[in-house]
Amino acid sequence: MSEKGKPGETADQPIPPEEGRKTSDVTETIVQLGQTSIPSGESNIFCLTIIGQIEGHLMLPPQNKTTKYEHVIPQLIAAEQNSKVEGLLIVLNTVGGDVEAGLAIAEMIASMSKPTVTIVLGGGHSIGVPIAVSADYSLIAETATMTIHPIRMNGLVIGVPQTFEYLEKMQERVTRFVTRHSRITEELFKQLMFKTGELTRDIGTTVIGGDAVKHGLIDTVGGLGEALRELNRRIKERKLSSTEETISE
Repeated sequence: MSEKGKPGETADQPIPPEEGRKTSDVTETIVQLGQTSIPSGESNIFCLTIIGQIEGHLMLPPQNKTTKYEHVIPQLIAAEQNSKVEGLLIVLNTVGGDVEAGLAIAEMIASMSKPTVTIVLGGGHSIGVPIAVSADYSLIAETATMTIHPIRMNGLVIGVPQTFEYLEKMQERVTRFVTRHSRITEELFKQLMFKTGELTRDIGTTVIGGDAVKHGLIDTVGGLGEALRELNRRIKERKLSSTEETISE
């Protein structure tokens, strides 16, 4: 008798389709998230992560970790329109990137009608600064850093007065946005921006956690728990105000 024909032993059976799909889903989850399961349950808070380098009109090399602004903007529009979403939590850990793309994201967040809270974890550098201050309330981790420096250009630069005028106007756009959406003064922001001796290019300033709060750039030092508590508080306030408006009508 052959090995397969021995009593008590069965031949290999094909895997049922449902089990195959489950196995495939588990494998995909491990590859994408590094764990076998993800927390279940719906939430009234939409979490947007802005990580790596903010990619704008030019594609960055494939090995760069990027956040593409053409992906972020539709998500913000969908969150604004979705009635189940009552608040937005924006988590930043970015080195900066394209200036116009970063400003576009910041303007979108600032113009939303739903409560928004940003939290800087790790770093919120360069054009990440306007995004960090664009929400209704901002937090920074104690060890997180923010780099404030003038706008820089890479690649071929034509050395004519118009180029420097363009850079100056773009710098003014960033400065106006930051000072309008935070408590930092224009004088202090420019002082930090043009400070020499701290960075490799000898211009700019790196502020850490509490320093960002002391300068009025960020509202408070805190982590995820504090960010969610503040966002939930603002969601409740918005509900109460809308209820009162309905009663008065």
